[in-house]
Amino acid sequence: MQTTPAADVDHNFQRLADALEIAARQAADLLVTPEMFLSGYNIGADAVRTAARPIDGEHLDRLASLTDRAGVAVAVGLPELDGDQVFNTAALVSSTGDLLTSYRKTHLYGDLDASQFSAGDTLGDVVEIGGLQVALAICFDIEFPEVARTLTARGAQAILVPTANWLATVNTRLVPARAEENGTHVVYANYWGPERDKRYCGQSCVVDPWGNDVLRMGDGERVLVGDMTAGAVTEARRQIDYLAERRPDLYG
Repeated sequence: MQTTPAADVDHNFQRLADALEIAARQAADLLVTPEMFLSGYNIGADAVRTAARPIDGEHLDRLASLTDRAGVAVAVGLPELDGDQVFNTAALVSSTGDLLTSYRKTHLYGDLDASQFSAGDTLGDVVEIGGLQVALAICFDIEFPEVARTLTARGAQAILVPTANWLATVNTRLVPARAEENGTHVVYANYWGPERDKRYCGQSCVVDPWGNDVLRMGDGERVLVGDMTAGAVTEARRQIDYLAERRPDLYG
């Protein structure tokens, strides 16, 4: 799902409902939104805190209702409140409304992130969706090779990455590299268009385990469906299994 950002939670829930209906009509198993989709991303610390809720609170109840009605799972970016801290979080909710896992962004991007969020302190879990083992990362996280490599070593066959990115080289260079060097699918769901002083570049994509585009969205708002299979991961790793060929004894 690629969309323009909006700082209106109710409006964003309606947009999510519409996108899930589109995904259901295309027989999709999973929809991935941009980073902080429910509230908007570059909206300031006060607005983020106002929109934030505990991970098991009202946002999850509304998400569960939407996914259960559409029969499509969702990986959605949202602001999470935990005590006095606010986290930039992605929640993975099943097609029957269960919270499968959530992940707090661990690598904060510059002053923008530092002014709005606390950093998570652990990488994501690996869970199953539609016969595929998947894990979550958020935006800047995927620019660190160690993140994708660790998730792959834990069993991930696809890494789902909600993002809010204005630097197209990440989408076109680093995301395919993370996929190819790990033999895993990467889904990179970005905004398109302006949000305060940022203008997001779109170019959302699904990349296969060889680093090739399954789909790439370019500009504009859209919901597109691309195939990801465990078989593709198995075949890519049969051809060259970077994980198996590592020399950890040399790396320190």
